[in-house]
Amino acid sequence: MRGRRLRDFGHSIGRLEPGPLNAITDVAGVLVGQSTIVDERRSIYSGVTAIVPQALAGVRALPAGFHVGNGYGKFVGTTQLVELGELETPILLTSTLSTFRAADALLSWILDRRSGPVVTVNPVVGEVNDLWLTTGDARPVTAEHVHAALDGASSQAPELGNAGGGTGACALGFKAGIGTASRRTRLRDREATVGVLVQANMGGDLRLLGRTITPESLGFLRAGPETDRGSCVVVIALDVACPALQLSRIAARGVFGLGRVGASYSHGSGDYGLAFSSAHSDAPRTLDQVELDRVFTAVLDAVEEAVIDALLAARTVRTAQGREAVALPPEVLETLGS
Repeated sequence: MRGRRLRDFGHSIGRLEPGPLNAITDVAGVLVGQSTIVDERRSIYSGVTAIVPQALAGVRALPAGFHVGNGYGKFVGTTQLVELGELETPILLTSTLSTFRAADALLSWILDRRSGPVVTVNPVVGEVNDLWLTTGDARPVTAEHVHAALDGASSQAPELGNAGGGTGACALGFKAGIGTASRRTRLRDREATVGVLVQANMGGDLRLLGRTITPESLGFLRAGPETDRGSCVVVIALDVACPALQLSRIAARGVFGLGRVGASYSHGSGDYGLAFSSAHSDAPRTLDQVELDRVFTAVLDAVEEAVIDALLAARTVRTAQGREAVALPPEVLETLGS
């Protein structure tokens, strides 16, 4: 179930055009797989989203950058991302207390596919806390779920909203989850594609096309913890091999883009950006100032649209314990001017 997206209502963000799928999978060589865990009787809403760069099958690592907007979270593998600017493995997104089980399962998946002795591997796993909805089991993710997400990764547009690592996520007072978008922008001598995938679970008030929309203004109760906690992970893929320093700056724009839709960046939130190049090069291309600005714009616009799409595609959840996370009603878009 894909759900409706912002562009289905005649709206768009920014002036740049998206790729054919308006998804991170528009970036050549980037696959996404998801494993969704729902047990309504036990109030379990969780899962895994896997972002798999195909180029890793032929090279040891891809250039990458990382940015911490607020560090109240668990993000496995970040020190090597920051220190070396290298991504060695697929990226997993899951729930907080399943992070370490997911990292172990990712490591096993990689070792099963390596020939010869392996000295070190740096698995990369991000998370959001979905325990406001998932009260039945704090660690529902197993190795089988992780392997299913990795093995099922494809170049199709990923499912949005209540899927994979976004199954139990709430953002800006509404049911949220996985969002994605892409943008095409012009460099000096070629076109570049920028794709983002957002695991949206943060606090704040939604800013939608110039208006503030809250659950309370629509007659609903606010979803999520009473204290302003939450987390959001933004993964950015670029089909140009850039230096790690520039990718770190691009990752920062992913976190900045959350502010456009009203993220509060509260003390209890883990807000992270990870950017990587989908292509390997022995001589990474340093973007000039104009090119870098264009990529920054592409990221900011794509993140804003991805979060809105996560809210629109999400489905309302009512737990057995009486908690309710209401999805953003599509009628809200129909009342806004084009």
